[in-house]
Amino acid sequence: QVHLVESGGGLVQAGGSLRLSCAASGRTFSGFSMAWYRQPPGKRRELVADIDSTGTTDYLDSVKGRFIISRDNAMNTWNLQMNSLKPEDTAVYYCNIRLTNYWGKGIRVTVSS
Repeated sequence: QVHLVESGGGLVQAGGSLRLSCAASGRTFSGFSMAWYRQPPGKRRELVADIDSTGTTDYLDSVKGRFIISRDNAMNTWNLQMNSLKPEDTAVYYCNIRLTNYWGKGIRVTVSS
């Protein structure tokens, strides 16, 4: 059975940094793309960043230059380094294996002004 577990969220002041991690268990996913989504309060879930099996990355325009997605295939984990955080980054963040129904339960990130 596949499980995805996020860690690293919390409360941070604007301008600060957080690092989210997602650990997958149950099987290996080295050939899949991994992603981070977020759902701000009262808004729809949106794709923040993804990384394919070759390491090619893509980002939501509003986080380009501030967020970095990475993966460790040996550990079956992927991370989201979030720098220069803004209050509008406040959301519940979810990790996902692209093109599957495998999702983490979500982790809250709150950025205070």
